[in-house]
Amino acid sequence: MAKWTPKHEAPEPLEGPIVATVTGGTILWFALFVVQLPFYGWFADRDLLWWVWTCAAGGFLGLIGIWYVRGRDAALKRHAAEANAEANAEAGAGAGAGAGAGAGAGVDADADADAEARAAQPDQP
Repeated sequence: MAKWTPKHEAPEPLEGPIVATVTGGTILWFALFVVQLPFYGWFADRDLLWWVWTCAAGGFLGLIGIWYVRGRDAALKRHAAEANAEANAEAGAGAGAGAGAGAGAGVDADADADAEARAAQPDQP
C-alpha cells in the first residue's frame, strides 16, 4: 500500500467567534439537561438515563471549554498587541535612524496622501 502524501498545503484554520460558539453550545447542553429533568422517571424506566447525564456532562465540559477558549482568545489578542507594538517601535526607530529621510519622509507622505484625497473630491459650491 502506498503512503499517502498531500498534493497541496492544508488551508489556514478558520477563525471565527469561537468563544460565542462554545458558550452557545454549553448553554444548549445545560438547557437540554434542565428540560429532561422533569422526565427523569420516564428515562429511568426505559434505561435511558444516559441521555440526562450526557447533557449534564456536555454542560460541564462546555464550562471547561469556555475557560479554555477565553484564555486562548486573550492570548491571541495579547500576542497581536505585542507584535503591533514591536512593529510600531521598529518603524519609529527606523524613522529616526535615517539621515535626512527620517521622520520628515513620513510627514511628506501623509501630506501627499491628504492632497490626493482633496483632489479626488469634487468641488462644492
